[in-house]
Amino acid sequence: MKNAFEDWSGIRIFLAVFRRGSTLAASRELGMSQPTVARRIDALEHELGLPLFERDTRGVRPTENAKSLLPLAEAVEAAILGLAAEAERARRPNSRPIRITAPRLNFSPLFSTIIADFSAEHPGTRFEFIASYELLDLCAGEADVAIRITRRVTDDRLICTKLTDVTSSLYASRAYAQMYGLPKSPADFVGHSFAIYDPTPGSMLLNTWLLERIAPEQVVFRSADAESVNAAIVAGFGIGPVPTSLALDYPTLVRCFEPPDGTNVSSWLVIGPDAYRRPEVRTFAKFFAPRFRAAYKALRSRADSA
Repeated sequence: MKNAFEDWSGIRIFLAVFRRGSTLAASRELGMSQPTVARRIDALEHELGLPLFERDTRGVRPTENAKSLLPLAEAVEAAILGLAAEAERARRPNSRPIRITAPRLNFSPLFSTIIADFSAEHPGTRFEFIASYELLDLCAGEADVAIRITRRVTDDRLICTKLTDVTSSLYASRAYAQMYGLPKSPADFVGHSFAIYDPTPGSMLLNTWLLERIAPEQVVFRSADAESVNAAIVAGFGIGPVPTSLALDYPTLVRCFEPPDGTNVSSWLVIGPDAYRRPEVRTFAKFFAPRFRAAYKALRSRADSA
C-alpha cells in the first residue's frame, strides 16, 4: 500500500506553524515567504487527508488532529536533529576511536610505547584495544586495525603491511634444565616432557613441528592460549615453544637450540577497507609500522645473542 505521507520536510513547517500560531511568524522562523508556508501546509493537509489548522484573521488554531499528531511530529524532529548531530560528530577528525585488536601478548611494553609516542604527537586521537585470539572481521567493522601473526594474509580486501618475521624456539626453565638437561636436537627429545598449544594456532608453526617429533605421553600440559603455555614452561612443567622475542620477558627461560627451519611466521598490520578511508587510521599506520619494525629488530638482536 502506498504511503500517503511522502514529504518529510513538511513536518518542520507543521511544527513551526503549530508553535508560532501563524504562517507569518512561522515564515520568519523558517526563512520562507508566508505564501510558501501556507501552500506547504495545504499540501500537507492534502497528503494526510486531515485538516490541521483552522484559519482566522488572528492566525491559525491547531485542530484536534494536529494536537494528536504533535508528539509524533516532535519525535521525528528529534530523530532528524539527532541524525544531523551524529553526522556532524562523524565528520570531525578523530571523533571515533581507532579500535585495535591483537592477541593479548601483543599489547606489550613495545606496543604501549609506540602508542604513547603517537598520542603525544596526535593528542586528539583515541584508541580502543580488543585483546583476542580470534580473528575479528575487519570488513564487517568488528575492529579497525589488527596485528596478526601468520605466514600470509589471504583476504585481498584488507590493507596489509608486513611488520616483522617472527621466530620461535623451544625453551625450558632453568630449574628444568638443571634437573633434566636440555635437548640439542629432536634426537634428544626422548625422556623429556613438553607443554604445548592445543589446538595449534596458526601463529605457532613450531607447535606442529614439535608434535610431529614427540610421543603423546610426553605432553604434560596443553592449553589454547600463550599465557598459559608460557606459565607452564616457566613453572618447570616441561619444554615448550616460545617466540624468541617474547622469551626476553622471562629471564628464567633458557633456549634449547636455534629456531628450526620452516617454523617462522610474520607479523602484519592489517586494516579494514572502511577504516582505511579515515585519515587518522592511515596516519597511525604510517607512524606505527616503521617504529615497530625498528624496535622489534632490536629485540631480535637481543634474543639472538641471548
